[in-house]
Amino acid sequence: MLKDPSLAGLRVLVTAGGSGIGLVMARGFAEAGAKVFVCDIDAAALAQARAAVAGLNGCVADVADEASVEAMFAQVDAALGGLDVLVNNAGVAGPTALIADLRREDIVRTLDVNVVGQFLCAKHAVHRLRRARSPSILNMSSAAGHLGMPGRSAYSASKWAVIGLTKSLAIELGREGIRVNAVLPGAVDGPRIRAVIAAKAGVSGASVESVTQAYESQASLGRMVTAEDVANTVLFASSAAAASITGQALAVDGHTQALS
Repeated sequence: MLKDPSLAGLRVLVTAGGSGIGLVMARGFAEAGAKVFVCDIDAAALAQARAAVAGLNGCVADVADEASVEAMFAQVDAALGGLDVLVNNAGVAGPTALIADLRREDIVRTLDVNVVGQFLCAKHAVHRLRRARSPSILNMSSAAGHLGMPGRSAYSASKWAVIGLTKSLAIELGREGIRVNAVLPGAVDGPRIRAVIAAKAGVSGASVESVTQAYESQASLGRMVTAEDVANTVLFASSAAAASITGQALAVDGHTQALS
């Protein structure tokens, strides 16, 4: 993964860094010489991550709960002594269902984690980032943040909201030197997308194999992206090489033009 010298010594918080893309990003920052703190709602995943990445700090936290976010930042201060980069990675897939079948509680939970969680983490990060040498916020959106996605309306709505949050914060914080960008992964191969594919197959009546093929064919490259693809984009956007990049929606999706 990318090892830009400007990443060395950065103090980085990755939410939902216990597994999946978050863990790959945390490992990439650590290997580049950054000091990394991760949170995760899953204590077992967090323990495994800390065992897998040398020097990784972390705590259990629910980003949708402000008291939990405040407690997390107190631990970030103790472990890192400040913050240079916030990676707002925590998110849930949300329900897979047609609009008439959605439950209110599933919609609310999706928005709470995917949108409110990013608001809360940014809110508590800002006064720390104002004291940083190279401050930036990376908000994880999705290809579903600029495309419609049938059967995934709650998720897509939440990821469109992340783009609006990102562009608004980039304007709000730009004069203070704080850069804010969104990263929009396409379908990222791994357990999470495989669970979504299985759920979508169940809703549509199609086979898992045909839904998988549909996901792969959405991109011009004809394949899903990897967690390392996404991590490299986040590392670049946090580095000095991206010093003039802010307010952007950075797609890492193999040129996805439609979602099925």
